[in-house]
Amino acid sequence: QDAIDRKERRSETFKAAVHGLETDAPALKTEELGRRAPQWVRDNLVTMCMRCKEPFNAITRRRHHCRACGYVVCARCSDYKAELQYDGNRLNRVCQECYVFLTGHTVLEDREGKHKGILEKGAAEVSSRSLLCSSLQLLDKNGKGGTRGWFVIPQDDPLVLYIYAAPQDVRAHTSIPLLGYQVRDVPQSESRHLFQLVQSRQVFTFVADSEELKRRWMRAMARSAAGITDPDEEEDAD
Repeated sequence: QDAIDRKERRSETFKAAVHGLETDAPALKTEELGRRAPQWVRDNLVTMCMRCKEPFNAITRRRHHCRACGYVVCARCSDYKAELQYDGNRLNRVCQECYVFLTGHTVLEDREGKHKGILEKGAAEVSSRSLLCSSLQLLDKNGKGGTRGWFVIPQDDPLVLYIYAAPQDVRAHTSIPLLGYQVRDVPQSESRHLFQLVQSRQVFTFVADSEELKRRWMRAMARSAAGITDPDEEEDAD
């Protein structure tokens, strides 16, 4: 009876949530979750995660779509996979609510390990097992100001750049997936050692404390951008 009650509560929650969306997308019935491909909510209709309500931005919280309900959610709220019937029962990225509904599994609020996310790990712990870590400055879009912090590429997550406000912080405030980016050198100007990560219209500009440190970061980021995860694997950074 408890199981039946929980399923009914989840069904009612989904019905209210889906029908409450003021979009032009047709509502997906609860019983169709996983059985029929949803109409994705358009990115420009939301400014925050439709689950945890945290605001989106280009760096700290990127948009993802739940493949079951079509909601726009952040990475943390979509860090789950469930088999979807409409996709040949293959595993797809889904939000926490859809994961619970489709699998019946309970999700612990204090998830540990990989599912908790490396953002929750302290800078000192991550830096001790990193491919590269140091202080850098990330410039804003106009190139005049920016944020100085502690930047880390961890050994156990070598395709992502994590940014802490300080070397001893217990939680990273920003992550940048490096895969697919191009690393671009910027000619030295005003004694600043500049380089960039570029992908489509997305550009991140960094300032290193020395030319040597800049070259080390460019090599490390180029390897990660190319999907190279083995520290011993040779690769021409150019």
